[in-house]
Amino acid sequence: MEKKSLKGWLYLLPALAFLAVFMIYPLFDVLVYSVEEGYNSASQTSFGIGLYNYSYVLHDPYFMQALKNTFILVIITVPLSTGIALLISVGLNSITKLKELFQTIFFLPYVTNTLAVGLVFMILFKKTAYSDGLVNLLIQSFGGTSVDFIDGPYWAKMFVLCFYTVWVVLPFKILILTSALASVNPDYYKAARIDGASRWRIFTKITLPMIAPMLFYLIITGFIGAFKAYSDAVALFGTDLNAAGMNTIVGYVYDMLYGTGGGYPSYASAAALILFAIVLTITCINLMISRKSEAF
Repeated sequence: MEKKSLKGWLYLLPALAFLAVFMIYPLFDVLVYSVEEGYNSASQTSFGIGLYNYSYVLHDPYFMQALKNTFILVIITVPLSTGIALLISVGLNSITKLKELFQTIFFLPYVTNTLAVGLVFMILFKKTAYSDGLVNLLIQSFGGTSVDFIDGPYWAKMFVLCFYTVWVVLPFKILILTSALASVNPDYYKAARIDGASRWRIFTKITLPMIAPMLFYLIITGFIGAFKAYSDAVALFGTDLNAAGMNTIVGYVYDMLYGTGGGYPSYASAAALILFAIVLTITCINLMISRKSEAF
């Protein structure tokens, strides 16, 4: 048994070494940076150890704006994208003809470059000297007033960002849920139909419980992915997200490191650990809820 155990650890050694070098050490390094007050990256010196960096970040209006944007994005896009993906997956699972074709069509946005999709959205929503954008043309055709979705009011920009995020994450969720629905034993549905159960009762009593683990997986990964959003906002509003008022927490960390006002690894580390704490807390809450649901 000892030889087998040693052999197993030897197999795991490369992966453990990789995790130690590229995950554990950087995390420890970030923790050290976050408590070094007045850190100077040129001289590698600091004034002392404390929590000033966290206080600065939590009182920085740019960080609070990024925190607000991120939470709005998470609260709107995760439930919405999961619900829409579930409806589409149920629809795809119920058809027989051209099922594979429709699955491929719905999956295409997932393999498309994020910035390319952002460019398409800018063409749809951005007002230019030559056109108000396709979406505004549709609004005007129904008698509405055109809106500048890219450089206009905050609610319009947030709408585009949420719409874009849902569009980007939807294909992956459809793929996962379609596979989960296909794995449900059809005998359950046959027995329910024999008993005269309605479609809604079949869906709530058979389909949802059977795919619940996959739903919780998508919700948890959706929360994590939404909290790490950055490229989506850059694709729509450019690199100066603070000026657009559409920065995210990850964008704030990047700006503190490499932006025009960057060069502050201590502030960036503090913001990164705050994000880590938020994501860890929400993930633990979701796991607790999923375990309680499985118990019932």
